[in-house]
Amino acid sequence: MGKRYKPTWESLREHTTPQWFREAKFGIYTHWGIYAVPAKGPNATWYPYNMYREGTAQHQYHTETYGPPSEFGYKDFIPQFTAERFDPVEWADLFRRSGAKFAGPVAEHHDGFCMWDTQYSKWNAVNMGPKRDVVGELETAIRRQGLKYMVALHHAENWWFFPHWRKEFDTSDPAYQGLYGELHNQEWAEKMPEFEGREDEWRLQDRPSQAFLEQWLGKTKEVMDKYRPDLVWFDFGLRFVQEHYKREMLAHYYNRGLDWGKEVLITYKWHDLVPGAGLVDLELGRYDKLTHHEWVTDTTVDNGSGWGYLKETEYKTVKTLVHYLIDNVSKNGYLLLNVGPKPNGEIPEQAQDLLIGMGEWLDVNGEAIFGTTPWMINGEGPTEMKKAGYFMEDEEVDYTAQDIRFTAKDDALYAVCLGWPEGKVEIESARGLYEREIASVTMLGYDQPLDWTMTEGRLVVTPPAEKPCDHAFAFKIQRKHPYIRES
Repeated sequence: MGKRYKPTWESLREHTTPQWFREAKFGIYTHWGIYAVPAKGPNATWYPYNMYREGTAQHQYHTETYGPPSEFGYKDFIPQFTAERFDPVEWADLFRRSGAKFAGPVAEHHDGFCMWDTQYSKWNAVNMGPKRDVVGELETAIRRQGLKYMVALHHAENWWFFPHWRKEFDTSDPAYQGLYGELHNQEWAEKMPEFEGREDEWRLQDRPSQAFLEQWLGKTKEVMDKYRPDLVWFDFGLRFVQEHYKREMLAHYYNRGLDWGKEVLITYKWHDLVPGAGLVDLELGRYDKLTHHEWVTDTTVDNGSGWGYLKETEYKTVKTLVHYLIDNVSKNGYLLLNVGPKPNGEIPEQAQDLLIGMGEWLDVNGEAIFGTTPWMINGEGPTEMKKAGYFMEDEEVDYTAQDIRFTAKDDALYAVCLGWPEGKVEIESARGLYEREIASVTMLGYDQPLDWTMTEGRLVVTPPAEKPCDHAFAFKIQRKHPYIRES
């Protein structure tokens, strides 16, 4: 069974990134809930927050479309969250075709609506709306496709998500606190204007109660124990959870992994956990260079950070997503990609096309991604990122054929051009290789060996006449094995 974990940071930091995750590189999750009904941006999942707040685009839309929130509250969308076209088998098949190696749903977002059969709240997808155990059905379907299963949990944010101090709204009615959260700070009506634009300061003063935290822990353990996820992803509300609850949760999950005989993983944002106790996640961002620690990006298929389904949105391109994945992997990172299904359970056609496009590229080039490690340098080329870290996609750059990213596996080095090269390719970073150790140079998707030379320390390769795929092109530099030293 192995050594048990204790709820101490010293013990929890002994946990390591699972080997399956290191090999998987790419996963998909779904933001699907009541918020898919209004489907109005800029961020679909924050519609329930903004619909109650004057001056926001979503409040204006809500008032014009459904009436004022004092008459039509968030709970009133539930009957329209029908999921009549929800087919977990179709979803799982699409995820497999995309090339993803792990997938799963958001089990509960900030809005307090649970997508599983929970003992902690009647406000769940089994009792209302879809009247189905979405988390459970997806677990079965995704595992049958041979993928690892994940869940995402955002429910720590429910504490401050709805305005309990606004007496005219249903958010202040005790009958609905199972959805909107435990009633608190109902006397804050006069105080809230002080925190305009300073939400983090408000949240630091508005700490969750012990009862709320006990329920947070209970729900988390329930999902873990009931569905045995391989990965649990946490949003930023984790920072407001009292430390000993976080340590208890981590020890419980890591020990359950030992009981189940499998490797498990938790991700978190910013510094919400002690470094090494889980894997750090960069929302809508990535690093600009090779890092010593592993990390993962969570981003979404749309261009507007919509997260959930939006009736009107622009989508990223397959090229952008493929480059995102390659760049992350070359820098010791991973990619988690979101899609937002419609309230009837259909995944939008544009999102499906993007996932299928990624799968087509990975069918040809997956060897340069799956099961690889970073190399000693992540890449070369003229294009530099304008911004790194969290929330950098607003300054995303377009890469060229001169921009190359490296990965490695066994005795192979992969040099991936982020565009189709016109003429010979000069790989400057190959200066670390000796001509005598190179056995061959090929391009994935092209069966014949390529002509190459070492010129002034640079590896110069003649690419094939025709493209074997689109978006990015992987040279495989096979080194001789075993390496024979000269006497």
